[in-house]
Amino acid sequence: MQQQPNSSEPQRVGLDLIAPEVYAPMLRRFTVLACGVAVVVALLLALLVNWPVAVLAGVLLVAPAAVYSISVRRRRIWLSGTVVEARTLTGLRRVDIAEATGVEVLVFPGRLSRIVLRITAGRGRQVIPLAMYTDAGGGRELHILGLRKLADALAASHLAAALGVSSMLVGQLRAEARDAGLEERPLYRAVHLVRVKDVVQPVALSDAEIATLG
Repeated sequence: MQQQPNSSEPQRVGLDLIAPEVYAPMLRRFTVLACGVAVVVALLLALLVNWPVAVLAGVLLVAPAAVYSISVRRRRIWLSGTVVEARTLTGLRRVDIAEATGVEVLVFPGRLSRIVLRITAGRGRQVIPLAMYTDAGGGRELHILGLRKLADALAASHLAAALGVSSMLVGQLRAEARDAGLEERPLYRAVHLVRVKDVVQPVALSDAEIATLG
């Protein structure tokens, strides 16, 4: 008899702002280009020094590009219930939002401004991208299902800060549901709030600022 899947297990939802599959072709081209440059440099060095030194130089040139490409393609973030799972080059990291000891919303201002959620639970810490916006008004936001599941997970926390961020994300979902413009979306308003301060360092929004965005 075929075993039925356990329906009690929480749904696993991806939290990647841009899925690795989207930029995989660019990473392949980058790696091929790096290999080509390494070969040319190795051939040129072979004319001046011995072959072992030339080959070693070529390897040293291409290795960082290869490691970077592999690490970026491997990096993923999921949410399963209240647990955030992040896969990196070295392994898998888990942070339970329900057990969070710190919840912060950070804005990184710039030509391409980013807004992220930083969760701290004991000794574990995980950053979750929420959106990024350009100066021209374009950008990308975390998909609706990810925002909803993240808001639900934050609502399960005992922290007042987590509840405030959950309300802000619910406000973002409502704005998207009615197809509101960027100026009416809490995530964009949070970025704009920091941009007008004319700062270059990352800014952690206060609880009061988050409350006004919800």
